[in-house]
Amino acid sequence: MKTSEYIDALERAGHGLAEAAAAAGVDAAVPTCPEWRIRDLLRHTTMVHRWATDLIAEARPAYRPADDETALDGDALLAYYREGHTGLVAALRAAPETLTCWTFLPADSPLAFWARRQAHEATVHRADAESALPGGPGAVDPALAADGIDELLRGFHGRDGSRVRTPGPRTLRVRATDTGDVWTVRLSAEPPRAERGDGAAADTELSGPADRLYLTLWNRLPVGAVTITGDEGLARLWRETSGIG
Repeated sequence: MKTSEYIDALERAGHGLAEAAAAAGVDAAVPTCPEWRIRDLLRHTTMVHRWATDLIAEARPAYRPADDETALDGDALLAYYREGHTGLVAALRAAPETLTCWTFLPADSPLAFWARRQAHEATVHRADAESALPGGPGAVDPALAADGIDELLRGFHGRDGSRVRTPGPRTLRVRATDTGDVWTVRLSAEPPRAERGDGAAADTELSGPADRLYLTLWNRLPVGAVTITGDEGLARLWRETSGIG
């Protein structure tokens, strides 16, 4: 995906999050994050938006901790969230291609990294807000969903901090039936190693539309939302150990 497409996706997802939050109300429980209510979701997400905006707009070369979450509530909180989201979109659109700033996953450039990361941050949290509504999380664009699966498997879980481990070698395959994207994830006592393509025979395969896989792998839908072939224990292991802090 192009950087401009990520920014457009961030803009849409951020608006969708605000609309769902307004419809649910700040007191509503967030089923996908059982410890949160909508106010907690808004406070967290706007904190992340404003933190990323500062890193981008100030071209900060090193990690800088985020500011504390706001104590605002109700309509004032929703307005504050919208303001932060608008600021992040504007900062990304204004940033030069040559932007240099701190990042934490491999990417073609810092601008590409932050556009991608914040597009998926907003999309996953949009699903959280929608989970508070009767219809639950809505659809995600298949191309964006496939890209997000790649970021999750090859980016986040390619780091040493991933807790998805098995005592001996096991293989998990992820297959998006609508986009044709396939990943093979090799599990062991070491951090997972994911690669594109079918690779070797898999112990477990998760398959389904890209958006259902995306939300399942981010633990926003139950594993029953996709088709599991083979050892269901690996699907349970993912659910229990794959959370990103």
